[in-house]
Amino acid sequence: MTRRNKRIAGFLAAIALAVAGLGYVGLRTQSPSASAAEAGLLRVQQPGTSATASPTPVPADAAAKRLAEKVARTKKVLTARANKARATKPKPAPTTTPTTAPTSPAPTAPGTAKKGAATWNQDGISASLKDSGVSWFYNWAPDPQGIPAPAGVEFVPMIWGADAVNESTLATAKSNGDTLLGFNEPDLGEQSNMTVERALELWPQLQKTGLRLGSPAVAWGADQNGQWLDRFMKGADSKGYKVDFITLHWYGSDFNPKNATQQLKSYVEATYAKYRKPIWLTEYSLMNFGSGPKFASPADQAEFVRLSTEMLESLDYVEHYSWFAFPTSKNGQDETGLYRPGGAITEPGKAYRSAGS
Repeated sequence: MTRRNKRIAGFLAAIALAVAGLGYVGLRTQSPSASAAEAGLLRVQQPGTSATASPTPVPADAAAKRLAEKVARTKKVLTARANKARATKPKPAPTTTPTTAPTSPAPTAPGTAKKGAATWNQDGISASLKDSGVSWFYNWAPDPQGIPAPAGVEFVPMIWGADAVNESTLATAKSNGDTLLGFNEPDLGEQSNMTVERALELWPQLQKTGLRLGSPAVAWGADQNGQWLDRFMKGADSKGYKVDFITLHWYGSDFNPKNATQQLKSYVEATYAKYRKPIWLTEYSLMNFGSGPKFASPADQAEFVRLSTEMLESLDYVEHYSWFAFPTSKNGQDETGLYRPGGAITEPGKAYRSAGS
C-alpha cells in the first residue's frame, strides 16, 4: 500500500471511530485474476454477535450515511489508480485449464476437506497449493484463470455480480465445478453493489445451473435482522428459491489471537443459529485501520491461524473456510499472505499448512 493510500485509510478510520455502532474500516486488495473484483475494498464491519443473543437491527443515522458516502468517494479514487496501474502491466496469460498439474518437489501437507485457498495466480501457485494441503480454491471468477490446480484440489466458480449473470458466464461456471458461489459483497457500493431486490431477480438464473449454490457473501451483518442477507434470505424463502449454504466474510481488528478467534466464532455461531444452513467462510483474516499497526505480527497471525482453523475444524456445520489471502501482496510485503511468489512460505502459512492435521 502506498503512503498516500495509508493516509487515506487512516483518515477514514478516524471518522469511523467517531460513528456509534460501527466497528472498523478495513482496506484490502482483491484478486487481480477476477477483473470485476480487483479494486481495493473499504469495508465497514459490524462487531460479532454472540450465538445466544437475539440479533437486532442496527439503526441508520446521518453520521453513518456521511461515512458511507465518504468511503464511496475515496474508493473511486483508489479504483481509478488501480486500473491505471494495471493498464501498464503485461496482459495475463490466456484462461486455460491444464489437463495435468505440473510436478513439484514440494511436500504434500496433511489434507482437510474444509481448508481452501482464496487466491490469484502467481509464480509457483500450483506447488504452493499442493504444499498447503488445501482441498479447494476459488479466485472470484467463473473459471480458474490459468491457475493449474494439483490433483485432488477442486476449483469452485463464482458469479461475482450482476454483469456476470449471462448465459455465457453461467455456462463457464457450470463447466468448471459442481458448486457455485453467489455474489461478492453485494452490500458494498465498491464491490458487486446490488439491492436485495435485484439479487433476487437474478437468482433463478444461478439456480438454473443445477449447481450447489451458496448465498451472496455479505461484508457484514449476516447475523442481524433487517440487514442485507436477512432480507435476501427471507425473500428467497418466500419465492421458493434454493440457497444450499451461507457464505461469510469476516475481518478482525483485535490482534489478540484468542480474542479474535472467539469473536469470529461468535459471528459464525450466530449466523448458523439464524439460518440453520451449512457455513462457508470464504474470506477472513486480521486487519486494522484504526491507530497502531495495520497488520498483526507474523507470530500473532500464525497463532490466530492455528486457533481459528482449530475452531473451524471443530464446528460440524462449517463445511469450508479460506484465509484471505493465500498469496502475499504484490507490493512486496507479506501482509496477511501465506505463500510468496515462487512458493516460499510465511509464518502464518506454516500454521495454515498444518491446519486439519
